Amino acid sequence: MSGLTRRRALGAAAALTSAAAVTAAVTTTASADGQGHDHGHEAPTGPAAGHDHGAPAPFDEVYRGRRIQGRPVAAGEHHGAHHGAGYAVFVDGAELHVMRNADGSWISVVSHYDPVPTPRAAARAAVDELQGARLLPFPAN
Repeated sequence: MSGLTRRRALGAAAALTSAAAVTAAVTTTASADGQGHDHGHEAPTGPAAGHDHGAPAPFDEVYRGRRIQGRPVAAGEHHGAHHGAGYAVFVDGAELHVMRNADGSWISVVSHYDPVPTPRAAARAAVDELQGARLLPFPAN
């Protein structure tokens, strides 16, 4: 029998929820530059945008009553930068573990078998799948 039980997984997830919330709050506060929220509008891309040309645009919106956010991150800024291609996604402040596939599609820990075209779509699919439940952080290696 595996040493990982549902009870242990939920306990670890609950403990990580607090850590993720604090990290997200500190990161958001530290990176605030005085500009307003995105409110769901796509940021410009290309050389004038000032960020990685292949990275999806940042977003910050309310979808079905849940706040979803996504933004490019530096390699050392969050644990999954190598899987998420330098992009972090959050649902109500909790990090949604996302991964970019070789074909350019995106998957998340919540909708792992349903690839979508963008991190925003992955966040929306996670909200749909959660059906109002709270997102618990995924303990990555």
